[in-house]
Amino acid sequence: MRVPTNVVFLSIFVIISTCMSIVQCEKEKLSKEELKSQKFPPCAACKILTNSFKKGLEKTSRGKFEGGDSAWEEDKLGSYSKSEIRLIEIQENLCKDIEHGEAQCQSLAEELENQIEEWWFKHQDIHPDIYDYICIEKTERCCPKDHYGPKCTQCPGYPDKICSNNGKCKGAGTRKGNGGCFCDKGYTGDICSECAPGYYESYKDEKTLLCSVCHMACDGSCRGGGPKDCEKCTIGWYMIEDKGCFDIDECVKSDAICPGNQFCVNKEGSHACLACDKACNGCTGDGPDMCLKCAEGFYKKDNMCINSDLFGRKKQENLMRYMTYFGLCMATCIILQRNVYAASVIGLLVAVYISVSEYMIAHSNVQDTTANMDILGPV
Repeated sequence: MRVPTNVVFLSIFVIISTCMSIVQCEKEKLSKEELKSQKFPPCAACKILTNSFKKGLEKTSRGKFEGGDSAWEEDKLGSYSKSEIRLIEIQENLCKDIEHGEAQCQSLAEELENQIEEWWFKHQDIHPDIYDYICIEKTERCCPKDHYGPKCTQCPGYPDKICSNNGKCKGAGTRKGNGGCFCDKGYTGDICSECAPGYYESYKDEKTLLCSVCHMACDGSCRGGGPKDCEKCTIGWYMIEDKGCFDIDECVKSDAICPGNQFCVNKEGSHACLACDKACNGCTGDGPDMCLKCAEGFYKKDNMCINSDLFGRKKQENLMRYMTYFGLCMATCIILQRNVYAASVIGLLVAVYISVSEYMIAHSNVQDTTANMDILGPV
């Protein structure tokens, strides 16, 4: 028995689709497993754990004892907010909201279970932030804000001018790093207290330094934000003493700069080459009226290159249109020659039709934009 071809193709398609789905599922499964097994440095891992615990605190913030007399339970068992029941509820969901490093978070939660319980029952009032107690004080995995290294040394400029407020302290908040300053863009120096090359000091007081970028004409340092403030000009600009940098007009040599059927457009510090109109063979700008010579199939009229084929087609269109109008008039006269009044009415309608048609053609945007026939004059 011969199996139809379409059935064979359908079966192959189903098999391929199933295989692709299985492969995709395996990739997604592998990706999820990789995310779960991702590992972080000690301080970051501790912060992930305590953040998950804080989310549990938020979710159970409006909770209460389940069962009958809540007032009696509160009186006998104590407040739910600091109860063992609430702690167990939080711990049961700990790390389940973590996408990156879930396995490490769960392992750390088991390792620090006793410290978490100790904080919960004994130190909540004194240390309300579990991160400060667990990660900084108890396990010494992290440092306070704007401190770094094994001994939690203060970052440069502590407390209110860390790296001159223009950078970040390396290792801040962790037991790692050397406390050096990683400067923001535009700043340099050991404590980010200077302007980097290509920037100038636009504002400075006892607490603030503001560096702004030099003008695009400058090559390196400058005294201000304009081209007159450059110490040296970059490529595409030239220096006039005591007046600053001025743009070089590359289009003066446009024949040498722009190859082929293109024209040059000057820009600040550079230039661009744009294609000439299709009607041109060489040009000085955009449009059929900027041609040096007309391309093949075009001729110049009123200083504009025009498609000769288009001109010929237009003449033929006009001739056919007028012949159509004449045919309508003749047909009207022949068919209705026995009824003068009817012929007059039909003739009037034909005249109105011709007038409206000519008006619409004369004001057609399509004809004006594609054929440019407004420069041809009457045929």
